[in-house]
Amino acid sequence: MKIIYQTDSGVAILTPTGELSLEDTAAKDVPQGVPYRIVNDEDVPSDKTFRNAWKADLTVDFPKAQALTKDRLRADRKPLLEAQDVLFQRALETGKDATAIVVEKQRLRDVTKLVDAATTLDELKGVTV
Repeated sequence: MKIIYQTDSGVAILTPTGELSLEDTAAKDVPQGVPYRIVNDEDVPSDKTFRNAWKADLTVDFPKAQALTKDRLRADRKPLLEAQDVLFQRALETGKDATAIVVEKQRLRDVTKLVDAATTLDELKGVTV
């Protein structure tokens, strides 16, 4: 059994040790006045991809999952954009054609737009740089 409750940043999931009853564990560990639920272990989703977007009913807040996906993509693309910047600078210095570099940089910038077009969690999971 697990104890779950909503926090400012998502959902807290407590796994009692068995030393105290579930109710005593909740009284000790859940902030006072915060509603909580006791759920079976199997009710907690095994897919933790969007764990930080879970709501207290253990469903996913889709707009929050989209924001998390955008953050992941931005972090993933940062070193790729930096590498393209180096290639672009070298192309400028040597007078080589930089068209392909410009196209790749725009593709990397536009990857977050794919998140806005996604309508399911599986689509969000599939968006990569």
